[in-house]
Amino acid sequence: MALQCTPRSLASHITPYRVEGLTMLIRTRLLLLLIFIPMGLVLLFSFFFLQHGNHERREALEERITASAILLAPSLQQAIIDGQETRLQELVRRLLNIEEIRAASLFDSEGETILRLGQPLPTPRQGANHQWQLRLPLGSGELGDELPARLELAVDTSSLALSHYHNLTKAGLAWLITGLALFLAAYLIIRRVTRPLDDIRQLVRQLNSGNYGHRLDTHSSSELAGLSHGINSLADRLEHINDDMQRHIEQTTHDLQESMDTIEIKNIELDMAHRRALEANRIKSEFLANMSHEIRTPLNGIIGFCQLLARSPLEARQREWLNHVSKASDSLLSLINDILDFSKLEAGKMQLENLPLDMVALVDEVLCLQAPQAHQKSLYLMGLVYDDVPDALWGDPMRIKQVLTNLVHNAIKFTHQGEVIVRVMVEDADSCQMTLRVTVSDTGIGLSPSDTSRLFKAFSQASASDSRHYGGTGLGLMICRQLVEQMGGEIGVESRLRHGSTFAFTLPLAGKAEGIRPPDMALEGLCIALYEPHATTRHALEHLLSSCGAEIRIIDHELAAPPNDTDLLIAGLQYEDLGLARLAYVQQYLNTLPCPCILQVNTSPLELPDLHLPHGGEILTRPMSRQTFVRTLTRLLEPTDSEALAAPPKRVSSPGVPRVLIVDDMPSNRLLLEQLLNDLGLESHSCMSGEEALALAQGENFDLVLMDIRLPGMDGIATTQALRQVNAHWQHCPIIAVTAHAMADEHRQLHQQGFLNVLIKPVDHVELANLLGKHLNLPLAALPAPSGGEDNTPTVAAQDELAVVDMRLGTRLAAGREALAKDTLSLLLASLDDSEEALRRAWEARDEEAFLDAIHALNGACRYCGVPQLALLAETLETRIRTRGLIDVAPLLDELHDAMARLRQWQQHNAPFYK
Repeated sequence: MALQCTPRSLASHITPYRVEGLTMLIRTRLLLLLIFIPMGLVLLFSFFFLQHGNHERREALEERITASAILLAPSLQQAIIDGQETRLQELVRRLLNIEEIRAASLFDSEGETILRLGQPLPTPRQGANHQWQLRLPLGSGELGDELPARLELAVDTSSLALSHYHNLTKAGLAWLITGLALFLAAYLIIRRVTRPLDDIRQLVRQLNSGNYGHRLDTHSSSELAGLSHGINSLADRLEHINDDMQRHIEQTTHDLQESMDTIEIKNIELDMAHRRALEANRIKSEFLANMSHEIRTPLNGIIGFCQLLARSPLEARQREWLNHVSKASDSLLSLINDILDFSKLEAGKMQLENLPLDMVALVDEVLCLQAPQAHQKSLYLMGLVYDDVPDALWGDPMRIKQVLTNLVHNAIKFTHQGEVIVRVMVEDADSCQMTLRVTVSDTGIGLSPSDTSRLFKAFSQASASDSRHYGGTGLGLMICRQLVEQMGGEIGVESRLRHGSTFAFTLPLAGKAEGIRPPDMALEGLCIALYEPHATTRHALEHLLSSCGAEIRIIDHELAAPPNDTDLLIAGLQYEDLGLARLAYVQQYLNTLPCPCILQVNTSPLELPDLHLPHGGEILTRPMSRQTFVRTLTRLLEPTDSEALAAPPKRVSSPGVPRVLIVDDMPSNRLLLEQLLNDLGLESHSCMSGEEALALAQGENFDLVLMDIRLPGMDGIATTQALRQVNAHWQHCPIIAVTAHAMADEHRQLHQQGFLNVLIKPVDHVELANLLGKHLNLPLAALPAPSGGEDNTPTVAAQDELAVVDMRLGTRLAAGREALAKDTLSLLLASLDDSEEALRRAWEARDEEAFLDAIHALNGACRYCGVPQLALLAETLETRIRTRGLIDVAPLLDELHDAMARLRQWQQHNAPFYK
């Protein structure tokens, strides 16, 4: 298109306007020369001619009248002297006979009228003066006599005006005739001169419109014949250029059309490739999810059997091997989680939630989970959340926890001595958003600048030897970076080799600045002694207690006696204080205390030292959460000064023992959960359906609910939503989802449906105790450990390596209670026929939902029984039907029925045992 417009543009924007301008200039000049200048000269000549003629006529009239008066003057003088009035009248009438004279008057020297004849002239109109007044003195005569008298004549000059108008009319007619003649001559001349120019302009317009067939006439005798020859040559060249250009455009258009066809084909191929890539990505994600579950199922069995094997008598070498197997299993599980997160981030499928969160509780939870690793390496693990960080923020707590957990885990992994400290502070704030800065600093091996540049890349670590020496895949920090960037923040690191590292990231969270966080409790008037060898922990405790109004007295010397007026002693024990000899010394010191004491120990809850506190108190593990510390202080100081505590810690809604509601359709599940809750000192009540739980909630309140997801009739999600509508208490009551099968996406959906946490079957008693302690604000209590002695329970092996019934496994799943394991196995055997019948009916009807309900119920029942063969098949079937539907279920279904048959055979041979 651009090439086609070039010659037309040349003709359109240059030639036509120049030719037209030239034509207009010539026409103007010819009009000026042929009409306006001659007409102007004629007009000027006529004006001077008329003015001159008028002046001559006026002078001639004046001379004629003056001469007549002069001729009569002597006679008038003599007649006046002689007193001949008749003679005077006769002489004056002679003057009146002149056509222009209308009246004549004679006056004496005194101005008296001697004679007046004729008619006086009318008063002239404004703008028209056609009258003369001639005064002639009659002072002397021929005789020389003096006779002072004068003659006044009234002259009418209308004839002069008429003569002037007559001449003016003649001049106008002559001027008009001359103008017409000049206009005709100019028209003919201009037409002759500008006609070739008009032809040139017309030709240029034709060329501009793309018509190259017209040419100028060059045979005339016009002076512009040379210009016509040049323009014709230009037209021939433009026509030639246009023809060449059209051929070039047609060729280019043809090539472009072929290119467009090729591009269209490529676009279709790219679109198909993109669709295939999306489908491959979807298949990959589905494959990763399926393989994750397929791998997790045997891996959970490996980890479970490793934990069970660790509680049996083993040789030192065997225990070492078992530790290596456990570490490898944990590493494999972590690798699976990282690969799944990595695939979601790469596919853009990672979705962030917007939920309320408290950074204090979040940091405490992360540190509590990482505490066992820190204890193994004798590290100090601590979290500092500054007072200006609001407690009401909105974000994705699970992803923030994932980032923080990864950074803290790395800090512990690469730190051999010293401390790991997490700090949370406000970096920026406005009316609706807070930007937090979270740092994780350690005293570990540090990084060189070259190592730092490789940190946040996939499958990359600081050095090649790190993966061999410390383990890991190199995905963690890359996942952290992408998660932080997706949340709108930035992440970086500052490090020096052998001087530790500080990882920092920013978090833009919805919320508003609320000033300094209010104190967690009121301790005015209380004196608290503080002994803490770790400087950072000491400063944090001193600040926390001082902000609550307590008087702090620091004990600098090792376990020195506090003042007598001390209300409470807070002391921290280091790792070297946990030896037997050192603990004996600590016990002697505690016996001398005059007040309650809170001991903080760097160890796990199961390894707390057996120390007696004579005046009461509590032994806490570090890192301890702020909520646990505040609750412990309140419980210890409330009896001594209840009025000083203006803000007691949160308590459960019902007085006395907390009450927990269990909603599960499987009797074995309800039985196990009831036993676990009773061992924790809690009151439990169970329901077998959502409708029953909803009816019970109309008249009773509970402090926590353990809700199964797949229930007959009203499922767990619908039941939870209905419970939230009962009253104000149920709107805030903690509800924990209990399910045998929950993927990461299902966890997120359950959180969105109103569940605070998800508990996976089989329920781990330690995890259950942690959840109860978190949501009911109770101190963690460990369940009784299972017996490590020999089990005389008979075990029948199946065709595979898994046993049909493994009572040791059942006892471990029942939290070490053999009687409870037998009860849950009896309930499973009693429901086996109903489960098999439900599966057969659903399979024959090809009802996927009914089949999933039946297999889920069987899987949940097997979770608490020592039936590894049947449990593995039920778990695999549920995973497959969730991911693939009813496809390829038949082979596993036959194996499931065979496993049920073998379990019935075991029941027949061991009837006295399980009864």
